[in-house]
Amino acid sequence: MKMANQSVLAGFVLLGLSDQPKLEKTFFVLILSMYLVILLGNGVLILVTIHDSRLHTPMYFFLGNLSFLDICYTTSSIPLVLDGFLTPRKTISFSGCAVQMFLSFAMGATECVLLGMMAFDRYVAICNPLRYPVVMSKAAYVPMAASSWVAGGINSLVQISLAVQLPFCGDNIINHFICEILAVLKLACADISINVISMGVANVIFLGVPVLFISISYIFILTTILKIPSAEGRRKAFSTCSAHLTVVVIFYGTILFMYAKPKSKDPLGADKQDVSDKLISLFYGVLTPMLNPIIYSLRNKDVKVAVKTLVRQKLGLS
Repeated sequence: MKMANQSVLAGFVLLGLSDQPKLEKTFFVLILSMYLVILLGNGVLILVTIHDSRLHTPMYFFLGNLSFLDICYTTSSIPLVLDGFLTPRKTISFSGCAVQMFLSFAMGATECVLLGMMAFDRYVAICNPLRYPVVMSKAAYVPMAASSWVAGGINSLVQISLAVQLPFCGDNIINHFICEILAVLKLACADISINVISMGVANVIFLGVPVLFISISYIFILTTILKIPSAEGRRKAFSTCSAHLTVVVIFYGTILFMYAKPKSKDPLGADKQDVSDKLISLFYGVLTPMLNPIIYSLRNKDVKVAVKTLVRQKLGLS
């Protein structure tokens, strides 16, 4: 077992789409294009939230954090995926695998908490507008955002620490594009019940609790909006939270689709499903970060105006 474990410590082999090389070049171009859109779109959002004084509010501070998080999340895995599409034998060191798992896990957990914080911001803005400047002061929203990052980092540190302590033996082939923690745990030759329990608790805290919190917040938000007498007032109130609600639906809807769909019992169907699962997981990792800046730009007049102003300034136009 010691020799087998040492072979794994030297590195893992990422299977990716090795058995379907014709698809690799196509997906390389597609994923690279989406990654560039992510960097451009989220980069522009970060710039406008920093440079435009009109966007120095809690909502746009959270949005800037979300954009930076999406860049970090995709950068922790997409370059590895792109390299894998061009390399005949895709390998990654044990330490590199651990770092990549830590970053991906931390960013995912942080986004769950951050979306909950953003829902609270919208709840206070719509349901208690007079108290909004007090409740969502800078002394409140900066620690809220920071706590999202800290919570995600601590959770990831716990999960990855438990995973890397496991003994590995047998094949060192990960049936994925990246070091996905569930795929790595399948290679362990020891009891992983502690890992499963720990991840189950983390899922409740970082998925279940934020979803419940967001749902309750939007029940109060919608109830308040429906009480507004004028149609124009209702439209304006809903427009302030529609972008966030759209992002939440896409983010959690994709997660639900990934893990709730039935598994195939047919061996041939299982092989096809393995490819399908890997591709769905891959596109989940790039779809939401790519759509976030598009959604906020299209559905938010302040952001659209700020982007136009920034472009004109960079081009030297009046």
